[in-house]
Amino acid sequence: MPKMKSHRGAAKRFKKTGSGKIKRAKAYASHLLGGKSPKRKRRLRKPGLVSNQENKRIANLIQ
Repeated sequence: MPKMKSHRGAAKRFKKTGSGKIKRAKAYASHLLGGKSPKRKRRLRKPGLVSNQENKRIANLIQ
């Protein structure tokens, strides 16, 4: 059997942290920013974590 390839689309969107959790970017930060408060836009810049339910599935994609 050849090696499994990582899912390139997922590999560009998710990164593993040192402790093994999976980081992701937050949604709603790309356009229509005029109606959002500066505080909200600032919080959207920070990375989020993938939920426990999705963790195993995404870990399989990015290996």
